[in-house]
Order: sequence, then structure tokens, then C-alpha cells
Amino acid sequence: MYKNKKILALIPARAGSKGLPQKNILPLANKSLIAWSINAAKNSKYVDKLIISTDDDNIADVARSYGCEVPFIRPDHLATDEASTIDVIMHAVSYFDDYDYLVLLEPTSPLRETNDIDSALEMLCQNRARADSIVSVSKVEATHPAFSVKIADDGLIRPYAGDEFKIIRRQDLSPLYFFEGTVYISDVKQLLLKKTFYHDRTMPYVVPRWKSIEIDERIDMICCEALIKNKHLLERGANGT
Repeated sequence: MYKNKKILALIPARAGSKGLPQKNILPLANKSLIAWSINAAKNSKYVDKLIISTDDDNIADVARSYGCEVPFIRPDHLATDEASTIDVIMHAVSYFDDYDYLVLLEPTSPLRETNDIDSALEMLCQNRARADSIVSVSKVEATHPAFSVKIADDGLIRPYAGDEFKIIRRQDLSPLYFFEGTVYISDVKQLLLKKTFYHDRTMPYVVPRWKSIEIDERIDMICCEALIKNKHLLERGANGT
């Protein structure tokens, strides 16, 4: 697919988490949360090297136990709430500056599958004349902004957009999509130049709503375990069977 191109996969996993302490190594369906991302990347047909960027020795040890490389321990200034993802990426890439494409895999999106990584890479390859990056999105359904309201100063509800309430049928709404964390891929040079995955040469990789859950709180872990247990039903529904 990517002739003479090298692909680096990066999992960012710091220790700090206010909502769910040490969430990256908490058990999810009998595996550490981070293991789901590691296993998906290790089975990719295209990823040449998989590394983790972490500031925590415990996370590093767990990652190694699942076969992920830990080439460095992330410095403290890149492990704060204020540290940006692009700074973490630039730090990691500085160790491996001979790679052409970066695949960023957030460990908080454990429902991603190897096929998502490989399919997104293939899409980007096939469209590289017009795109430098691809990011995953999912269709806005129940939370479409057309059905949103705000609470005014007088304590009553008001339309979120416009001046009056409108009765809108769901089937009449234009499709909208939201960014979620399944996969981010970019040409490394363009990523370091633009310092973002999102720009006018970014493609969407659409994932079903059930895959878009992200782990931030305990309730997300509970929901995710239920989805894993019922994955066969979700896939059967997606295939119309």
C-alpha cells in the first residue's frame, strides 16, 4: 500500500486523570484499558512500529507486558493538564524522525479494531493527492443541535439556535458528524508543519455510534463493557441481519 513509506503508531497515556485515576491501566473486560489499543495496532498490516508515550512507570510496565515499546518516559512538562497533544507528538517523533505517517491511538477509545486502523490508512493512501490526514467521526443522532435548548436568565427554555421553536422531523435534518477518538492519521511533515490533524486537507473516517464511546468516567467503563459483551448483536444490526 504505502510503498517505501514507514508508519509509526503512537499511544499517548499519561498517569494523571481527574475523572478516573489511573484509567489507562484499569481492567476492561479482563484486559487493561490500554491493551485494547495495543492489540489493535499490533495486528495492523501496515504499522511498522508501535510506541507508547507515558510519564508513568506502572503504565510503561503494563504496556511492555502487552508487547508495546516504551522508548522513553515522557518529561513532566508534557504530562500536565495543560500539555497539548501536538507537543506530545512532536516529542515522540523527535526520537523517530524517519517515519512518514503517524497513527495516533487514544487509549480512551478501546472499541477501535485493527480494521479501523488499516481501512483509514488505505483511505488516506488512495486519496493522498487531496488529503494529508484522516480523522474518525461519528454521526450525530440523538444529540443533534436542532433538538438542543438553552436555559435563559429567567429560568425558562429557549431555542439553542434561532428565535423560535420549530418542529423538525429527524429525517429532514442534514447529517452532522462529531469528532471522536478512534483514529487520527497524518503525514508527519504536514502534521509538524500545521500542528493539527484538522485542516482543509483532512478526510473523515466514519465509525458507527457504538464505537465512538470514550472512557472518561466510571460510567463509560460500565457502558463499554456492556458494548463489548454485546458486540455480536451490534455488528449483526449494522449488517442488517
